[in-house]
Amino acid sequence: MVAIIDYGVGNLFSLQASLNKIGAMAVVTNDEAKIDAASHIILPGVGAFEDAAKLLKEYKMDEVILSNAGKKPILGICLGMQLLFDRSFEFGEHKGLGLIAGDIVPLKGAIDSKLKIPHMGWNKLYKTNSSPILKYTSEGDYVYFVHSYYAKAESKYITSVVKYDIDVTATVQNGMVFGTQFHPEKSGECGLRILKAFVEC
Repeated sequence: MVAIIDYGVGNLFSLQASLNKIGAMAVVTNDEAKIDAASHIILPGVGAFEDAAKLLKEYKMDEVILSNAGKKPILGICLGMQLLFDRSFEFGEHKGLGLIAGDIVPLKGAIDSKLKIPHMGWNKLYKTNSSPILKYTSEGDYVYFVHSYYAKAESKYITSVVKYDIDVTATVQNGMVFGTQFHPEKSGECGLRILKAFVEC
């Protein structure tokens, strides 16, 4: 069973529907016992980093994630991926879960000023390191993004990028901790294949 963590942030039921479509049993929950009993954990998220980090603490989901890290596969999606990192510089400096070394930094100032922010729409994936969640994807597959900040980390943690003037981190991995900056549940067949690969980890 896949536990989708409910802490008041994210398009949870769309994600649950995508998992059901690939034949995975998924539950939306903030029940610690259910999350501990799950084989896989997904941390979704949309909105601002600081607000999401506060909600994680309020629901005590930060403790649940950290206690399960290293025991089972964990996938952060969009803001959920960003929360896996050490810190974010979105409207100040805020501490993340520290499961992947690196920072979340603004696209503004890093990309050509003529390009739109937020970075929104479909982009081609380019693999940079092997990762089990990418085993069913091909070079140039399209995925769907909506974000204004991106992960800056050592290359060993970055498993794919997209081109948006610079190489923008698309997927990350540190052991059994995975992340996608894009939304697999909004990325058509490619997104479903990524979710399928994650569930098989």
